[in-house]
Order: sequence, then C-alpha cells, then structure tokens
Amino acid sequence: MILFLLGIAIVYVLTISWLIYGFTKINHFEYIGLPPKTSFSIIVPFRNETENLPILLESFSKLNYPTDLFEVILVDDESEERLQIADYGLQITTLNNIRVSNSPKKDAIATAMEIVKTDWVITTDADCTVSKNWLLALDNFIQLHHVSMIAGAVTYDCNNSFLHHFQQLDLASLQGATIGSFGIKKGFMCNGANFAYTKSFFQKLKGFEGNSAIASGDDVFLLQKALSKYPEKVAYLKSKNTIVTTKPTNDWKSLFNQRVRWASKTTSYQSIFGKRLGLLVFIMNFGWVYCFILTFLGMLPYFFVGLYFLVKFGIDTVLIQQTNKFLTKHKIRYLLLSSLWYPFFSTAVALYCLFGKYEWKGRRF
Repeated sequence: MILFLLGIAIVYVLTISWLIYGFTKINHFEYIGLPPKTSFSIIVPFRNETENLPILLESFSKLNYPTDLFEVILVDDESEERLQIADYGLQITTLNNIRVSNSPKKDAIATAMEIVKTDWVITTDADCTVSKNWLLALDNFIQLHHVSMIAGAVTYDCNNSFLHHFQQLDLASLQGATIGSFGIKKGFMCNGANFAYTKSFFQKLKGFEGNSAIASGDDVFLLQKALSKYPEKVAYLKSKNTIVTTKPTNDWKSLFNQRVRWASKTTSYQSIFGKRLGLLVFIMNFGWVYCFILTFLGMLPYFFVGLYFLVKFGIDTVLIQQTNKFLTKHKIRYLLLSSLWYPFFSTAVALYCLFGKYEWKGRRF
C-alpha cells in the first residue's frame, strides 16, 4: 500500500504540474477598446433570493455597456418569498420555471431560452455580482475570436473567518484546474455563474438532452458535450474584467451539501481526463487520511506521513497561489490549516456522495 501511495504521489505531482503549465498557457485578456456590438441575454435562475437579487441587479445597472444591447431574464423556481423588482433602468423579464426534469436549474435555463431573442446568452447566479466591464470584455473577446461558448472565472467575497478562506482556497484550486485544463487542451469543467454561449450553439447541442436526470451540471455537461463535438468553438476567457464574485456559505453543513452536489456529477462526466483527475485527487486525499490514521496508531513512521503531506502541500500551493493572484487582490490566509483539514473534508464528501442525498435550495436530491 505504501508503494502504491508513493506512485500516486508521483503521478499527482506530475499531473498538477501539467495543470500549472496549462494555466500559464492561457493568455490574459484585458482589451476593451472595441465599440460594443454584441447583444446578450443574462439568464438568472433563482429560488428564495429576495436578499441577493437586488444586489446582483444593482451590479447589472452599473455595467459599462449599452442597456439596449442586453436584457435580464429572471426565472423563478417556485420561490416561497415574494419578490419585488425595483426600477434599475434595465430590460428585465421575470418568468416562472417550467419543470420537466429532475434538474430545476436546467429547466430554468431551458424556460428562458424560449423567449431569448439575442445572439448570446450568459448564465449567472442570484447570489453573485459582476464588475462594470463584464459584458464589454466579453463583447470584445467575441469580436476578436470566432467562438460560440466561453467559460469565465468565479471568486468568493470572503470575510476573515477560516470557513470563508477555506472555501476560497478550495475554489482557487478548482479554478486553477479549470484554467489549466483548457491550457493543455483537456478542458472539462466550468462554472455556471459565469458561462456564455450562443443560442444557436445551445440548440445545435440539443441543450441538456442526455443529462436532464442529474439535478446539477447545467454548466459542466453542456461544456463537455460542446468540447467533444466542437472543441474549436469553446474558449476560456482569462480576464480580471470578467471575474464574477459570489458568496461563500456561512456554515459547514451548507458547504458540505454544496460540495456533495458538485462531486456527484463527476461519475457522469463525458471527459475521461476529468474522471481520471477526480479519481486521482480523491486517492491522493484519501491516502493522506489513511497515512495519518496509521501514524496515529503507531503503524507508520512520522517522517512518511510528513513527507507525503509536504509533497502534496508543495505542489498544491503553487497552483493555488497563481490562481488566487488572478482571482483576488487578497492575500492567502489559513493555507496550512486548510491543507491539513481539506483531505478529511474532501474524502468525506467523496464517500458520502456515493450513497447519501444532499440538500439544495430547501430540496433534497
């Protein structure tokens, strides 16, 4: 078993190093000098978001983009709260979600697609905010590149708590792997809080057909379908102007449920690279937990578990630091403590999602 874990550690270091290299291969795009010409429909599925939606809409109202070139489509997924939409000087349409599958969010996007009249669609979440040049940078990228689907970055708005910074470091590792995978032509992941594609491309891919039974994955499965059929039409936009900011969860139970929801999609990936990377990360984290327990029981020398941790910590830190520098101006906090705790948390999530259910927006899946 020890030799097996040593072999896994070597493969892990080589793989993460490959992703780090891939991260550097994606060039930063900050150009916003072209006059805007692309029309957008921003689709926002929501459920019980009376506190968050006004903040998102306020950020839309501050966009450095002509209001006649974008519209906002809010899709209400059976909210228990009554929403009052103020006048933000925007074109806003509110729809009721039409449920036809096991996935509320996919249904919400499909419902909105029925009334979309623009060339491009962008999906985001109700608990997000966007920067003022979000649409302008997207527009300029579209004008300069012949693509039909664009993935973008997401970061957290953190306070000083360990819980929040733990999530930021976790997200930084995920975003680093996402950007890195695009850089090595192995893209497999994106975030629906910052995901754009043309309506015609969505229809060409037949939307969410083939994975509607899975509750989440409105972003990842659509991306993987696109990459498997038309990889030249998909791009990652690495731009500070287009980073979307979202809220971290405020308790460990909510975080656990969220990560279980994310992890539950992995076994249904079309991407072989994505599946293998997920399995490799799980084995690496489980391996450290296993070694820690054996060391605690006196069955393994301390130097081995220390060496195993240092190898993982070292390569992870490089990926996290370069990604965090791109995502936020804030310094990394609680890195060592998070790195010690993460293998236990990650292993619990992975094992639980194989058998257990999770809660999401007041529902169980």
